[in-house]
Order: sequence, then C-alpha cells, then structure tokens
Amino acid sequence: MFDYTIETDKSMSEAIAALEESLKKEQFGVLSTFDMKEKLNDKGLDFSREFKVLEVCNPYEAYRVLSENQMAGYFLPCKIVVFEDNGKTKIGMPRPTSLISMLHDEKMQRLAEDIEKRLIVCIDYCK
Repeated sequence: MFDYTIETDKSMSEAIAALEESLKKEQFGVLSTFDMKEKLNDKGLDFSREFKVLEVCNPYEAYRVLSENQMAGYFLPCKIVVFEDNGKTKIGMPRPTSLISMLHDEKMQRLAEDIEKRLIVCIDYCK
C-alpha cells in the first residue's frame, strides 16, 4: 500500500495542532505548511476543499538517511497532508517505505521502516 490515511472527527485546525504536538514528541518539526486551496484560488481556480500539505523533518533522521544514500533527498522532507473529504478531516502520507523502495537499497528500507512507524504513531495520535 502506497499511503497511510486516517479519518478524524477533529476540525482541520484541531487536527493540525494535534499533529504538530505528536510530531514534536518524535523530534519532527513542521518546516512549512502549504495551503493548496489558497494557492489554487490565488491562481483564479475555484477549489473549495481545505487541503494542506505539511513538510515535516527530523534533522537527525534526515542526516542519517542522506549520509547513507544521497538519493533519499528526493523524498525529503516527508509530507503529511490534512484535508477535508465528505465533511470529514483526513490525515495521510505517502509511506516512506514505498518511496524508498525505488532505491533498491536494503539498509535504506530498514531506515524508512523505522521512520514510517514513528510517523504513523504521530498520525494515529490525531484520531
């Protein structure tokens, strides 16, 4: 499975606040938040659904994977999306293991598995 997504009864802002809190516990920080709705509307496109992309990073983990294989930089920072779908807030991400599998590097796969488990814990905290 390429992605991991959950549904929550929280509002978008509540979900993002809970996600930021849980990420800090795993030493991940939010580098930026990209508001897709705002950007598309700014470009004259009528996009009405809330959709935010959070770029998250744990500097130690980024150092670890880039020191092992610089090609992992194509997948950094990790992205977590928070969006509205049929009146519900969803939080999801592409699985780091799916992305890193393109490198065909067993050691990188193990590193990605660890990071993925930790990010899933952070996302599940927001249920």
